[in-house]
Amino acid sequence: MRSLSALCLLLISITSHAETPQQIRQSYVSEAAAVQAGFTPSAKRGEAFFQKQFAINDKMPSCLSCHTEKPLNAGQHAITGKTIRPIAVAANAERFSDPAKVEKWFGRNCKEVVGRSCSPAEKADFVAYMSEVR
Repeated sequence: MRSLSALCLLLISITSHAETPQQIRQSYVSEAAAVQAGFTPSAKRGEAFFQKQFAINDKMPSCLSCHTEKPLNAGQHAITGKTIRPIAVAANAERFSDPAKVEKWFGRNCKEVVGRSCSPAEKADFVAYMSEVR
């Protein structure tokens, strides 16, 4: 009985920490608005950022290096060859639902691909785009 109770509590705590992509995007919008009054996220800017070529890393010069041109499709890590689940929310409902994971991957990928930390505005735009891709 204790095991069942512990499992139920664990599941409740996990789901209580889950967020929607809209909530995560809004947290980045709030951060961006503190720097740029009236900031509004743009899926169009997010798409441009996703497709942009950065000259920082020859093996991963853009998001497309691993995620392909179609965010609805699975990708493959450019260096390790590991399969990457689709990045678009429509194809992968788990994307942009865990704030800690989202921040972890923005941290790693922005440094490796962009060569710096991404701004809250860039993150908000990126999440907006990935939320709208169909």
